[in-house]
Amino acid sequence: MPDYCTGDLWIRPTAKPMLPGMPMIEFSGGLWGLVAARAEATPFAEMLVDEHGRALDFRAFRDAAERTAGWLAARGVGAGTPVTWRLPTTVEALVLTAALARVGAVQNPVMPVLGARELRFALVQTGARLLVSAATAEPGRDLAGEAWEAAEGLPGLDTVILDGGLPEAEPLTGPSPLEDDPVRWVFYTSGTTADPKGARHTDSSVLASSRAMGERIACAPEDRVGMVFPVAHIGGCGTWLGACLLFGCTLILDAAFDVARSTELQRREGVTLAGSGTVFIQAYLAEARREQGAGRLFPQVRAMTAGAAPKPPTLHAEVRKVLGGVGVLSGYGLTEAPILAMGGPADPDDALARTEGRATRGVDLRVVNAEGRVLGPGEEGELRAKGPQVMRGYTDPALDAAAFDADGYLRTGDLARIDADGHVTITGRLKDIVIRKGENISALAVEQAVAAHPEVAEVAVVALPDPARGELACAVVVPVPGGPVPDLTALTAFLADAEVPVRLWPERVEAVAALPRNATGKILKAELTARYAAAPAES
Repeated sequence: MPDYCTGDLWIRPTAKPMLPGMPMIEFSGGLWGLVAARAEATPFAEMLVDEHGRALDFRAFRDAAERTAGWLAARGVGAGTPVTWRLPTTVEALVLTAALARVGAVQNPVMPVLGARELRFALVQTGARLLVSAATAEPGRDLAGEAWEAAEGLPGLDTVILDGGLPEAEPLTGPSPLEDDPVRWVFYTSGTTADPKGARHTDSSVLASSRAMGERIACAPEDRVGMVFPVAHIGGCGTWLGACLLFGCTLILDAAFDVARSTELQRREGVTLAGSGTVFIQAYLAEARREQGAGRLFPQVRAMTAGAAPKPPTLHAEVRKVLGGVGVLSGYGLTEAPILAMGGPADPDDALARTEGRATRGVDLRVVNAEGRVLGPGEEGELRAKGPQVMRGYTDPALDAAAFDADGYLRTGDLARIDADGHVTITGRLKDIVIRKGENISALAVEQAVAAHPEVAEVAVVALPDPARGELACAVVVPVPGGPVPDLTALTAFLADAEVPVRLWPERVEAVAALPRNATGKILKAELTARYAAAPAES
């Protein structure tokens, strides 16, 4: 039987004020060294608060992690022990992250949205010795049952189910492992059409993304950050946890996003950096319009952060007008290399609206053509990257050769342009194209053209087989609430009036109430392709 842990261990601290603009702290010893340094620097400043009002300051966070580290050590978890955990965006998840760093384990966070098959894949490939899973998740999934199904028959695997607080023991004493920056993390890509790939990271590569993002968006101790996406994503327990510790800001944790309830939570907690992704920003915009006349949705917000999915070019201006602040600060990166580029509050509006910002500190970006020739400003090709946040390879080393080019640059698989000022515009995916009569058409370019239609709230374009053309572009649209559903005739007439090139016109239009997405907001195009390839277009 698994261990069941219950309890509510945290109450809200009385936070002492911090000086605005305090510099990022210095530390050594990886993530745990950072946890310890922040607890000494600003012990009573609020670090975490959740939807239930539970909160921890930085010292209490360190102390809780040391108690859970004591339990881990007693269970035989130490330096290099592979541990998989699957928890929602909670205080417990981040305390466990720090506790695993304290003992030097190799941790593999898995998002709760992934089922037993994906979980078992990770357990087998990482050789996990311990699995920690929540018992349940919204909306009522049996995560405990899935965990047992995934773990069945795996030798040497210890399984712990959490139904409340984390297990604890006497605080761990003695030095923390201080090897030469070993691999301490495995994050799986959100593969939706094949087995995911496990990106191997060190504390240094993860914290490099934290520093890059925090510096670019001018993160400060007075910032209060809305965390509504899965904390098990590299952007959660990796990038944002690191930024919180580096810059001393507060994370507002929300285990299950619901626009009305989550809006109230962010408002109550005085969020200054909200968003977390395009889909969340769009939900907040809709909520602000629903509450029209009730004042600013988030009175203290200074920016919306975005990433993980493309943003419509009009989103930045809408945010500035409706939600306030400087608008949208977009970041670009991959599980393999988070926060390679980021927009900042001093960037011009046009750059914030249309690009993903400039390369962050220590990052070298280049755009190359199909032959590998480096292209100049404004030319489109594959984006490749070097930088301190690039992974150390995959859990399956056979995948590494294809991941890097001869010069050691990571092949991102994204099509992009970099302008003369260094701003990066993502124009599509190498594989996310429509091959129409032998011509490669970027699905993103078609999406951007269709998204400009006033009756289209969201759109995803997928390639469908076509006997005459090879492939056709199918635009799957979400109509604006209460508006008419734009059909193909109306849409192409609009594109013609807007002088959009015919090559960017879709040949088929389908309407849906909502686009299928994964937990980070990425549209599941494989689902749409399978659905509409199997169904003829409605006449």
